Amino acid sequence: MSTKGTAVITGASSGIGAIYAERLAARGHDVILVARNAERLAQQAERIGQRHGVSVRVFNADLTDAAQLRQVEALLRDDDTISVLVNNAGFGGAGPLLQSDVDRMEEMVAINVTAVMRLTYAVVPRFVERGAGTLINISSIVAIGPEVLNGVYGGTKAFVLGFSQSLRKELAGTGVGVQVVLPGATATAFWDAAGLPVDQLPQAWVMSAADLVDAALAGLDKGEFVTIPSLQDGAQWDAYEAARQAMLPHLSSAKVAPRYTAAAAA
Repeated sequence: MSTKGTAVITGASSGIGAIYAERLAARGHDVILVARNAERLAQQAERIGQRHGVSVRVFNADLTDAAQLRQVEALLRDDDTISVLVNNAGFGGAGPLLQSDVDRMEEMVAINVTAVMRLTYAVVPRFVERGAGTLINISSIVAIGPEVLNGVYGGTKAFVLGFSQSLRKELAGTGVGVQVVLPGATATAFWDAAGLPVDQLPQAWVMSAADLVDAALAGLDKGEFVTIPSLQDGAQWDAYEAARQAMLPHLSSAKVAPRYTAAAAA
């Protein structure tokens, strides 16, 4: 076993997940690759094992399938070597909400929300018990801009951000690290599945998966909670978060806000 423990990466057969597996192996982690495509998983595992000399295991699973999801949960609960979980698996949509297939939207919720939640529940208690561990959740810029793409997709990624914010507060002082990453447009097969080929996007918007992951890991090394690799001015996020925090004490009151009582009186 690597002295850095084992990193589990979902959606690891291609794109962002494959780069995370490569980079974490290069840092000395053993890795467990989770994805549906068994052939690509095997190829990825062989390449990583040869290049980095770490232990590489594959776990072929469709996280939208409840039984297969439970199998991955069992792995996370039972393997004492796991030190990192990257919740990366997911897919999106670019089409208008009312023109989208509702069954496909339900699948999106299953993998983008339910799988993230259940896998986190499976591994975090062990991290807390040990007083160490790292959880990396891949959200999206649509978490704070849901109008940009499909509304269900935006909603699922808003869940990932909100879930991560709550976990960060709850796990403070336990030794467990939480990071949430908000990629913008990234050059992966995501866009084909979403119905909007990446070559139809302005190239000035599209970051390579390698650059995205390298930036996210740089943010992790800096101790960032939220990492937005495309955001040039980090003070903009700080201002956004400060505004949210400023509102929080004023969002619940026994009294109706005067602006509404005045309107009613008029």
